[in-house]
Amino acid sequence: MRRNKAVSITALVGASALALAACSAGTTSPGESENGGDTTTEVEANADTLVMKAAFNQPESHPQYIVLDELGDKLFEATDGAYDIEVFPNETLGAQRETIELMQAGTLEMAYVGGPLLENFNPDFVVFNLPFVFDSQDHQRQVTNDPEIVEDLYSSLEDQSIKVLGAFHGGIRSVYNTEKPINTPEDLAGMKIRVIESDTNIEMLSLMGGTGTPMGQGEVYTAMQSGLLEGGENNELIYYNLKQHEVAPYYSYTRHLMFPDYLIINPSVWEGMTPEHQEVFEGLLAEAIEHEAELWEEQVSEAKEAAEAEGAQFNEVDVEAFTEVIAPLTEEKIDNEVTQTIYDQVRAAAS
Repeated sequence: MRRNKAVSITALVGASALALAACSAGTTSPGESENGGDTTTEVEANADTLVMKAAFNQPESHPQYIVLDELGDKLFEATDGAYDIEVFPNETLGAQRETIELMQAGTLEMAYVGGPLLENFNPDFVVFNLPFVFDSQDHQRQVTNDPEIVEDLYSSLEDQSIKVLGAFHGGIRSVYNTEKPINTPEDLAGMKIRVIESDTNIEMLSLMGGTGTPMGQGEVYTAMQSGLLEGGENNELIYYNLKQHEVAPYYSYTRHLMFPDYLIINPSVWEGMTPEHQEVFEGLLAEAIEHEAELWEEQVSEAKEAAEAEGAQFNEVDVEAFTEVIAPLTEEKIDNEVTQTIYDQVRAAAS
């Protein structure tokens, strides 16, 4: 980093009110980095720089962390130091549900959150969280960032202090466990599998043959190690980066889910930007979403290879069997005109 974005995490978590006009000023002398190197640039942090804190539940190596951190750098330059972004990884600020609440309260400006969590604020978000809705990463990225499809859905949360800025690819999810390869839904019987907190995901896992258990990502490794859980469901990148392959070496390609991860912001922060700065942000965000997709493909391949080298076993499953048992969930959840219209638009875009 060419600028110091140090913020006290303890003070952040303990804060009870938003200081939208507050900022995090660097303490490093101009032209000097924290380790003594020369980092002089045309733009430097100052007392008027608003450093927007963004919560994230994965490590710094994750594509979403990388592109948002880069976006902060570019935004800082493009706004002449008016705005910056500091990403707090590894659930430093809490599990995703907690960080949404911090953002709503104004203690935090931004957060990455998994798609199913937004169902808790508007059930219609379920349309993007159902199994087999998207055909590919490109298909998902296209439709979840198409204003003609998502504008009304995304804006529906603003009266709850949540503004959806954009949707990122969050990987293609499969199941993994501590006991054995999974081939059919029957193989999951009796297994407690971690899912993200949503009724839809709990029901999905039940249809798949197991028991869905909501839990913050930071607790999953220990829970599987201790036997509290038998497994989880996520993409290869999360599986390897969080070292879950060490305790759950059986990864089975159910490929049952591809829900988006959303970047959200407190609407008051967004409204405080000038139209010019909003336009700059939106352009940089569009670039970040494309770059993240490229990083995903590269890192998933590397993660699988590394996990296999450390003892993980990957196997294909009876996809038809899983598709069949999960199908009733889509029919049940697409239950109103809004979700049916969006679902039809998404499927039409795949053809």
